[in-house]
Amino acid sequence: NSERHLQSNIIVRESRQFAMPPTIIIPGPAASSAAATRHLRSSVTTPEALSLYRDILRTAKAFHWCDDSGVPWRTKLRAEARREFDASREERDPLIVARMLVTGRECVREVRRKFNDADRECWERIRRDVNRDGGRSDGGRAPGGSGN
Repeated sequence: NSERHLQSNIIVRESRQFAMPPTIIIPGPAASSAAATRHLRSSVTTPEALSLYRDILRTAKAFHWCDDSGVPWRTKLRAEARREFDASREERDPLIVARMLVTGRECVREVRRKFNDADRECWERIRRDVNRDGGRSDGGRAPGGSGN
């Protein structure tokens, strides 16, 4: 039973960027707990947060159209991402930081999925319209037609 309890308190981090073995931290006295917190804050969250931020910027590039006031959505999304990251920069609780990173990743994944689904629908609608019009670029009007 105590072995199972010990295993549930072990934090394992796999490095995705380097071919290094996972880092194992066993929480214990206050000194090692502080070391675990420092480790989670510095070596895990900084590269992960930077990677998430870059993914958000890459995703925002796809939003090339403008809102009602003429501001490109790409610009608005970039500014909002910057505000969110600046606001959470001072967060020190590693569990809250980890939760924010996981939530951010999920949101980016969901936005990409919805964007790709909408893009696929648009292309399918274009193909259907082209097939319905017989592939003509004149809107399907007969040659020599008046168009009025």
